[in-house]
Amino acid sequence: MHKIELSYSLGRERAAGPAIRNALIELLQAVRAHGSISGAAKALALSYRHVWGELKRWEAELGQPLIVWDKGQPARLTEFGDKLLWAERQAQARLAPQIEALHAGLERVFATAFDPQAHVLMLFASHDDALAALREHAAGARLHLDIRFCGSVDAISALNEGRCAMAGFHTTPGSARGSLAQRTYQPLLQPGRHKLIAFARRTQGLMVATGNPLGLAGIADLARTRARFVNRALGTGTRLLLDEWLGQARLPPAAIHGYEHEEPSHAAVAQAVASGAADAGLGIAAAAAARGLDFVALVQEDYYLVCLKAALEQPPVQALLQVLRSDGWRAQLAGLSGYDAAGSGEVLSLRRQLPWWEFKPR
Repeated sequence: MHKIELSYSLGRERAAGPAIRNALIELLQAVRAHGSISGAAKALALSYRHVWGELKRWEAELGQPLIVWDKGQPARLTEFGDKLLWAERQAQARLAPQIEALHAGLERVFATAFDPQAHVLMLFASHDDALAALREHAAGARLHLDIRFCGSVDAISALNEGRCAMAGFHTTPGSARGSLAQRTYQPLLQPGRHKLIAFARRTQGLMVATGNPLGLAGIADLARTRARFVNRALGTGTRLLLDEWLGQARLPPAAIHGYEHEEPSHAAVAQAVASGAADAGLGIAAAAAARGLDFVALVQEDYYLVCLKAALEQPPVQALLQVLRSDGWRAQLAGLSGYDAAGSGEVLSLRRQLPWWEFKPR
């Protein structure tokens, strides 16, 4: 069974003819119409040698003869060649509406690339419901956010490696000297090189079934009740937060039943609890509300966007700052469960928000 491969090209005008073009089909149509290789070559503005070589190459590729090569006779298609042209006509007729929709969709998306007022910003970020909402909101201002969700650590690493223009991560305010947050984030962020942008303050806590049947009030209760827990992956800010709390409570990971059970997002954790596969998971209030779960608030944390200082004045970043500071966006963000929009879009001091660099040596 031979496979079909689709491709497209960019141009000022769409070429006349079939909605999807294929070089082999055009060769066969030209041979049929002109009765010779030389006639087909002339019609296609190609050399005889090229057309002859391409037909031979396609015969080898498909394992079937395409042309009856009788010397002194007009070139004609084999039965297999005729069937290929028949299949092409059938496909074009049956798929014309879908093909036209695909054309229109591609042209609509590529129009952004040719719009001098539009901007595209690549963003690697920790999973967050508000960021998904921001992507939709920003599109109305002709700012297109290309968001790749990953862990906080991976997001900042991608920024430092030049794989994105901005990263999103979250941490609790006022992390102490020697905290896991400091040991994780400080090596990745440098005052003078990076710039912080306030995005939101959000609430993290335990997502539990309606009525909180196990009476969970904190991390220690997970160990006490042996609740079935669902975790986030290593490298995520939420996993880092859990590990920080376990260290403070002097609880080993093995004390949490299900610590090794990982899900890739807050929504996936909430779904695991909603489906009964787990009793509890750590996540954001918005994810719990979206699936009708109860929520035990444990901490408010700051979600930051970070870029290199050199990128702060670039048009896509400036466009993002305008969106974040707009009344429309702040109102939408404040309407999400567990979010506070105060300060969204403000450029902040890295040393003031994350004062680890000011700690004196012991």
